[in-house]
Amino acid sequence: MHLGPDLVAFLMAAAFVAGFIDAVAGGGGLITLPALLASGVPPLAALATNKLQSSFGTATAFFTFARAGHVDLRRFAVPTAASFGGAALGAFTVQRVDPSFLAGFIPLLLIAMAIYFLIGPRMREEDRHTHIGAVGLFLFCAGIGFYDGFFGPGTGSFFTTMLVALAGLGVVRAVAHTKLLNLASNLAALLAMIIGGHVLWLLGLAMAAASIAGGKVGAHAAMRFGGRAVRPLLVLMCLALTVKLLADPANPLRNALGSWLR
Repeated sequence: MHLGPDLVAFLMAAAFVAGFIDAVAGGGGLITLPALLASGVPPLAALATNKLQSSFGTATAFFTFARAGHVDLRRFAVPTAASFGGAALGAFTVQRVDPSFLAGFIPLLLIAMAIYFLIGPRMREEDRHTHIGAVGLFLFCAGIGFYDGFFGPGTGSFFTTMLVALAGLGVVRAVAHTKLLNLASNLAALLAMIIGGHVLWLLGLAMAAASIAGGKVGAHAAMRFGGRAVRPLLVLMCLALTVKLLADPANPLRNALGSWLR
């Protein structure tokens, strides 16, 4: 499909902002996916192209964190493989199962996450004692990866919450390892979309260039400001994703609440 230069510029600007937000707190797809759909890109192509551009931004943020020494590749090699495998299975499953039922459940998780970051313990810069072992970390990463391949919104926030609350990582290292795990799940889902032939390559690569710049700026901001930047953005993105999901008239939770209030 053909998009004019003004729409391409608009989508690149959206990708830059999304790359920044993704690097700090996750949830950049809340910006790019609606922008793609509003520009007239068909839904499946929008999902596929969004995965392409976000993969570049996430990779840039990851390498920025890694160069600064915030990533432990040895400890997270197996969880990263779990995230990739889970996302591949999720992308395979979503082609055979209607994912709409998740739209009613995910807002509840996002609200719970926002409450955790609002009233939970202060996000520390240093690592703390972990509450899950290697098996637990593997299962959580596989589960969140599956969710990313199957549905998607809020994946980065889920990874960061798990790494802070359960794996005991300090805020900057949690965000850094979120980029590693999210990159693996993004690539698995993207591969499935490429096989399906749904990616708009030229548009996706143009947005990827902007996403790379946003991801680099966001990663530096997260490392410089730590929890002061990450915590408010995590709360904001959790609530924004909740509003977006509940704004859909077909959302089962919205319909259930409407029936209960009537």
